[in-house]
Amino acid sequence: MALVITVAQQKGGAGKTMLAANLAAAMALSRRVCLLDIDPQRSLRRWHEIRARHGKPLPPVTLSDVSGWRLRAELDRLMASHDVLIVDTPPQVDTEAKLAIRSANLVLVPLQPSPPDLWAAEGTVQLAKTEKRTTRLVLNRAPASSKLRAAVERDAAAAGYVVLGSTLGNRAGFANAFAQGMGVLEAAPKSVGAQEIMALLREIEGVVA
Repeated sequence: MALVITVAQQKGGAGKTMLAANLAAAMALSRRVCLLDIDPQRSLRRWHEIRARHGKPLPPVTLSDVSGWRLRAELDRLMASHDVLIVDTPPQVDTEAKLAIRSANLVLVPLQPSPPDLWAAEGTVQLAKTEKRTTRLVLNRAPASSKLRAAVERDAAAAGYVVLGSTLGNRAGFANAFAQGMGVLEAAPKSVGAQEIMALLREIEGVVA
């Protein structure tokens, strides 16, 4: 059965899709990886189409965007045929997001270091807690240090949330790689962004081991 990582956050613009794509590209170096895009915007579908046309040979990442009443069966099918399944969910807690969270080994909640992002995470974290799923918050577009980031980290800890130590900075390399259908590790393997993704992946693997 596949490791299922569900990326969920009720607030738009937190970086769910970018995080899902970069994790998939990094993990595809050694595993059979599938992305399941149930976000109505279908940004991962567009990223995957660009990736398929890329001139450079890239590690295979499969994609499904089956949703609705067929989602439960699609989750079972994908989990049986892949090593890793990464699910990009809608920016709200609806029936499909609930099913994706219920199926997850790990729920990742990306957020920018701002109070509105932290407040928006509450519903997702509570749902994952109800479903008894392991949940971690991931700081995205985060400065190396700032009073606001420190305040958000304190508030998250006070609320009982677990924030991963590995963070993703506000780097153009992530957007540039995404526009090419790539992860930053593929587009710029020696960049700071690539180092951040690898550090995040190592920490995730420690959580789900």
